Amino acid sequence: MDENSVDRSFSESLAGIKNIGRYEIVSKLGRGGSGIVFLAKDPYIKRKVAIKVAQTTTDRSREKFLVEAQSAGQFSHPNIVSIYDVGVQADFCYIAMEYIDGHTLNRYCDKNNLLPLQKVIEIILSVCSALDYSHRMGIIHRDIKPANIMLDEEGLTKITDFGVAQMIEDIPSAGFFGTPSYMSPEQVKESAIGFQSDIFSVGCVLYELLSGEQAFPGDNNFSIIYKIINTEPQPINSVRGDLPEIIGDIVKKAIAKETGARYQTCTELAYDLRISLRGISGSAVSSDKIKDVADYISHLKFFKSFPHDEVKEIVALSQILKVENGKRIVSEGEIDDTFYILMSGRAGVRKKSNLIATINTGDCIGEMALIGSQKRIADVTAETDCILLKISASLLDNASDSLKHLFFKNFAVTLVQRLSTSSRNR
Repeated sequence: MDENSVDRSFSESLAGIKNIGRYEIVSKLGRGGSGIVFLAKDPYIKRKVAIKVAQTTTDRSREKFLVEAQSAGQFSHPNIVSIYDVGVQADFCYIAMEYIDGHTLNRYCDKNNLLPLQKVIEIILSVCSALDYSHRMGIIHRDIKPANIMLDEEGLTKITDFGVAQMIEDIPSAGFFGTPSYMSPEQVKESAIGFQSDIFSVGCVLYELLSGEQAFPGDNNFSIIYKIINTEPQPINSVRGDLPEIIGDIVKKAIAKETGARYQTCTELAYDLRISLRGISGSAVSSDKIKDVADYISHLKFFKSFPHDEVKEIVALSQILKVENGKRIVSEGEIDDTFYILMSGRAGVRKKSNLIATINTGDCIGEMALIGSQKRIADVTAETDCILLKISASLLDNASDSLKHLFFKNFAVTLVQRLSTSSRNR
C-alpha cells in the first residue's frame, strides 16, 4: 500500500469521529504536513481548540509526531500558537492547541490580494520576534512558510506547526524535511543547519508577500532545489518598482545563499526592517513599536527579572544601535555615562589588545564606568554584527528605587560571572 493510500485510509478511519481524548469534535479544518486538524471543544474549560491528529503505528512515528509538542510546548510567546495538551488514542497521537480564528498568509501571496507594505513589515517583525524567542530556546523551526503563519481576526501573527522542528544541539535526522520553495541551500543539501536557515525561509516569505511570486518557483522539487542552490531570484525591486531600495537590500541579505552573508539573527533582520518601517511611516517611535521591542528584550537574561511595564519605560528612553563586525563599541580611557545591553551578536573585551572576556547576547557593556564614575577601563569591539540597546545614566538617576535595584543587582551578577570566567581562563 503506497503512502497516499495509507493517508486516505487513515482519513477515512477518522470520518465521523465524535471525541478525541476529552475533546468534542466539531468539524475537520484541513490537513497539514504532519497530520489532520480538527476544530473541537474542550468541555471542561469551555473553549475552542484545534486538534492535530497523526497516525503513529510505530514508536518512531509517535516520537516524530510528538516533537511538535516537545518543541512548541516549551514556548510562551504571543506570536507562537500555544500547546495545551498531548495524548495517545488507539493508533494515533493528538495535540490540542490554541485555535486561531483567521487565515494563513497563503491568502496574501496572491498578486491581486497583496497587503500594504507597512502591514507586511509588521507581520515579518512579529515572525522575527517569535523565531528569535524559539532560537534562544535552542529550537529551529525548519518549515517557515506562508501556510504555517496565521493572522487572527484582530491581525495578530501566529506561527504554527513545529512538527519538523530541531533542537540546535541535535544531529539532523536523515531525510528531507520542510517545504522545498522555502528551504535554505544548506537544508536542501541535507547539511547541518543553524538559525540562519529559518531566516532564509523568512526572507522567502517576505519576497512572496511583497510580490505575489515565490522567490524559487518550479514545476517540481528538483527544479526548485536547483534554483535554490544555483540561481538568484529576480530582484524584488524589479518585480515591484514602487518598493524602497532598502527593502530590496533586506530581502537580498535574508535569502543569501551563504549563511555568513545572511542575517545572523532574527534581531538583526528586525532591526533593518524597523529602519525601513520608520522611513515608510515617517513617524517617531509609536507605543506599539515600543511594546514590540520590549517584548523582544524582556526575554533577554538581563531583563528577565524586570516587570514588563518597566522594560517598556526603558525602551522608550533608550536608543537601538547597530554596530558592524570589527567596529569599536566603547574605548578604553573615554569618559561616558552610557551603558549598553547586547540584544544580538557577540563582542570582545580587550585590555592592551589582550582578550579578557566575551560578551554575548543579553549581557551588558560599560556598566563599570557607570558604577565607579570613572573612565572606561577596556576596549569593547563587535566580533559579529551587533544590535545594542544604548541606555543613558540619566535614566537611572530618574528611575524609581526598585528599578535602580534591579539594574545594579544585574550589574553585580554580570561582574561576578565575568570575574569567575576570567579566573578559570588564567
